[in-house]
Amino acid sequence: MAVEIRMPQMGESITEGTVVRWFVQPGDRIERDAPLLEISTDKVDTEVPCPEAGWVAAVLVEEGDTVPVDTPVCVLAASAEEAAKQRAGAGTGARTRMEPSPTTGATKTAAAAAAAAAAAAAGSGTGSDVTAANRSAGRLSPAVRRLVREHDIDVSLVHGSGDGGRVTRDDILAFIERRGDTTKRSGPPPTAPDAAPSELFDRIEPMSNMRRKIAEHMVASRRTSAHVSTVHETDFTEVRTLRDRLRPVWQRRGVKLTYLPFLAQAVARGLVENPTINATIVDEEIHYRGDVNLGFAVAIPDGLIVPVLHKVDRLSLEQLASGVNDLAERARARTLKPDDVQGGTFTITNPGVFGTLIATPIINQPQAAILCLGAVKKRVVVLDEKNDSIAVRSMAYLSLTFDHRLIDGATADRFLRGVCETIETADFRVDVEP
Repeated sequence: MAVEIRMPQMGESITEGTVVRWFVQPGDRIERDAPLLEISTDKVDTEVPCPEAGWVAAVLVEEGDTVPVDTPVCVLAASAEEAAKQRAGAGTGARTRMEPSPTTGATKTAAAAAAAAAAAAAGSGTGSDVTAANRSAGRLSPAVRRLVREHDIDVSLVHGSGDGGRVTRDDILAFIERRGDTTKRSGPPPTAPDAAPSELFDRIEPMSNMRRKIAEHMVASRRTSAHVSTVHETDFTEVRTLRDRLRPVWQRRGVKLTYLPFLAQAVARGLVENPTINATIVDEEIHYRGDVNLGFAVAIPDGLIVPVLHKVDRLSLEQLASGVNDLAERARARTLKPDDVQGGTFTITNPGVFGTLIATPIINQPQAAILCLGAVKKRVVVLDEKNDSIAVRSMAYLSLTFDHRLIDGATADRFLRGVCETIETADFRVDVEP
């Protein structure tokens, strides 16, 4: 029996994904959990493992195409014979295609049919005109747009073989080959008449899918929430002492210990004591979250990923350190799974590792707040204002950006003050002492 593999949802707010690469071809045998395809979203670029073993009967989405979540992208058959029959029934080609199931493809098919009918009514009876009308109902994938731009192609001249006449990457490559144009546009890049010599070396490239989605979400977040920030200075000296004592032993157990697990445990405690910070607004209701699921912003070469560690309020310091390290490593290796980027209730970002002292990050929707840890640096501070005694301490700034629609300034400051007190007293849950 054939099984449809669908585009997974890699996060609560993710609505679509881009197929970056296929690891299989129609007719291939694939084992359960073997890499099937690589996808890109605004939250994660990752390899998607095959949910079960089988033979690839059809690949439904081209590399570079962006499709909605839950769209069928691949069909698996239980046997090689069944896969061959499905390929024969669907037609031949380098990428055997099959129609998506009615539940997910009906809207797209109806839109394409409506566009074709509109073109016919206007007297456009040729196949190329109908194809152009079909394309007006959809959109080209990033990969197709890039090829069109690089080779200066009039898309209306290209016959689309995709669903509803959509132009695919293979259609563009075939058109280029027929035209005899195997290289990019010749000649120098266009520049303004008064362009300075240095501008000749400027380059323009399309935004990646991840960068485009990050941009959209950041603008949407500023438009959605009333952003306000508050900053507290925190003394990490006791944490540094505890970390230096625990780190050698924990390293022998394979656990890397940074300041982040200490902050995460302090934040989890603060969120339990201040549930409004852990809540979210849905329409005109406030939804209080039962679990504390912390997202940790991880910088990667082409963007930012926020994997989530779940039920942090129940974890020991060592479990937190191990979990944070694991998420960061898999985020950079692009091996996160869908569950790793879903369900976050609060986010911590740590630009202090790059030397940042204070930052006011944008809220990760639909959460209500985000905490920023600046660089931990030794500074001379006043310990006793009455006697003017001073000392060198390990200090850092914690900045909380919160949604003022839901969180008042007093609530935000009370939460942040509690986080600081936990850090300054080193009051942490350590299950295993060295």
